[in-house]
Amino acid sequence: MPAEQPKTVKAVITDWGGVLTSPLNDAVGTWLAADRIDADRYRTVMRAWVKQAYDGAGSNPIHGLEDGSLAPAEFERLLAAELLTVDGGPVAAPGLISRMFGAFAPVEPMYEALRAARAAGTRTALLSNSWGNDYPRDLFADLFDAVVISCEVGMRKPDERIFRHALGLLGLDAAECVFIDDIEHNIRAAESLGIRGIHHTSADATIAELRELGLLP
Repeated sequence: MPAEQPKTVKAVITDWGGVLTSPLNDAVGTWLAADRIDADRYRTVMRAWVKQAYDGAGSNPIHGLEDGSLAPAEFERLLAAELLTVDGGPVAAPGLISRMFGAFAPVEPMYEALRAARAAGTRTALLSNSWGNDYPRDLFADLFDAVVISCEVGMRKPDERIFRHALGLLGLDAAECVFIDDIEHNIRAAESLGIRGIHHTSADATIAELRELGLLP
């Protein structure tokens, strides 16, 4: 029998929103309905902002919110100014971000997988583009060896610098890490540095890939 190959992946780096939480679109849908916001108008505005944040030059409100150069309250003001209720009325800016993400729920199988991988000796890190979110920080000490939140380090995915920052905190090379994210732009950025990417579409699929890499029993 051939000798067992050494485990080459030594760390799992994961996104938070949409990976360790229920899907963003579900939370947004709940918020739009609860606040009676014109959903078509919201999607038109957000589609343009997201495209510019990832594909365009310069910065925009999403870019600024994620890298910490725009205060969450100012982002709320800018977004609310672009929206209307279904009756054509104004949308309240204060607390908009909290309402937007209020329906986020933890995906327990993903938490369990991270704990199992870490217990088996795999290092773990969080790499999240923040939208002024309230993270469950009380869980982080038992989950992660390193935590990188975009607004706290002044960098955002898909900037290669934030990936290098995470690698530095882990003390590992790119080829020794796997990165989980639900946004393809971010996966491609990680892969361009030599990090193995897992495009998260469901907990079951991601857990299966981690198992294939020998990171889970």
